[in-house]
Amino acid sequence: MRSTDGMPWIVGPAILCAVVLALTVATDPGKAQDERSGLFTLSSPAFSDDGVLPIKYAGGVICGKESRGGNVSPPLSWSNPPPGTKSFAVVMIDPDGRRGLGSVHWVAYGIPAERTGLKEGEGDISAKAGITNGKNSRGMSGYSGPCGPPLDAPHHYVIDVLALDLPPGSLPAGLDRDQLLQATAGHSLGPASLVVRYRRDQK
Repeated sequence: MRSTDGMPWIVGPAILCAVVLALTVATDPGKAQDERSGLFTLSSPAFSDDGVLPIKYAGGVICGKESRGGNVSPPLSWSNPPPGTKSFAVVMIDPDGRRGLGSVHWVAYGIPAERTGLKEGEGDISAKAGITNGKNSRGMSGYSGPCGPPLDAPHHYVIDVLALDLPPGSLPAGLDRDQLLQATAGHSLGPASLVVRYRRDQK
């Protein structure tokens, strides 16, 4: 690259960093802002906040033989956990479920502090992956995908990741949401959340 007088421009490290930062902001201003502000944030590569849940993460056969979906837990990614975090817990609820009484689809905890997310399907496997599974509203361990009655409006599914000051292995397996919240009272350093919508096809 040359200046107007024909001499070559010398791009220093400071200028190069500024260019990279500008490109980052232009590409994903929300993410760049979160990283600069140090906010504890949660996202998913499979859907956006307030977006629509892809069908593969729906309940499928657990909802009935004519329901679609693979009952696969979605991938999650989080960043900037609070200082002092020793483990994470994940809770996914449907406040609209059970005719407004609410239902729990996913409880997992004991996730080591060095983790920055969960891969697709990690909510469906045993604790040997470094995750302690809790119970959902169906009384089952691990992830239970949404069913969403077809005559309802789309339900809103809230996914929370809690940063805890409890080391992995502090809590027994099989806790439901209420038991988890009771056991972690006074140990949560903050949540990061996102919301996704789902409505089962009427077909």
